[in-house]
Amino acid sequence: MTLETENSRSSLTRTLVRVGLIASMAVGLSACASSFKADVSRFQAQLPAPQGQSFAVVADDPALAGGLEFATYANLVAAEMAELGYTPAASPESATLLVRFDYDVDNGRERVRTTNVGAGFGRFGPWGPWGGFGGFGFQRNFAFGFYDPWLAGPEVRSFTVYTSEVDVKIDNNATGERLFEGQAQAASRSNRLQSLVPNLVDAIFTDFPGNSGEVLRITIREDGKSVKPVN
Repeated sequence: MTLETENSRSSLTRTLVRVGLIASMAVGLSACASSFKADVSRFQAQLPAPQGQSFAVVADDPALAGGLEFATYANLVAAEMAELGYTPAASPESATLLVRFDYDVDNGRERVRTTNVGAGFGRFGPWGPWGGFGGFGFQRNFAFGFYDPWLAGPEVRSFTVYTSEVDVKIDNNATGERLFEGQAQAASRSNRLQSLVPNLVDAIFTDFPGNSGEVLRITIREDGKSVKPVN
């Protein structure tokens, strides 16, 4: 083997490693900058347009009633209703509309992801085991005729995906008639309700009350603004 050939192989190895590292960094940066996405479904039956009606937000799950955490998230729903033009009531008993609110996140499911580090040539490098062309694709941890951990084969990682959800139901407080039902769900790597619930509430109130029976993927950008997909 000539010195020129050896230098050429070393240069190609360094180039491929650099490409793999840059790609890995790009994926990491992209994951950090990703927006929050939620699937939203809504149904309504004669929900009145805001004309001075009052409302009160109550826990749909009695176990949440009276809790400080629930009160924090209920205030987000109340702020959305007030922004739409409805008026906060002094008490649930005096409200025109009763807004039943619930939220939850599951225990998560394990997922496995397999990734390849870059692209390359055959098990013994581009020249093959006897100087012939080796073909594309790394084989295990061998590349260019020697063991190289930087050029290892597919990497397997496991992680947990959590499904979070908020539900909003609006009833006519006088008759008990159901006027609106909405649900927002999201899959994420986090199970922190403190960050999930505000985004889910934003999503469910995007273009409220929406078209009955329609399911949308709503994106909440990092600046807090929601984006409804264009059909």
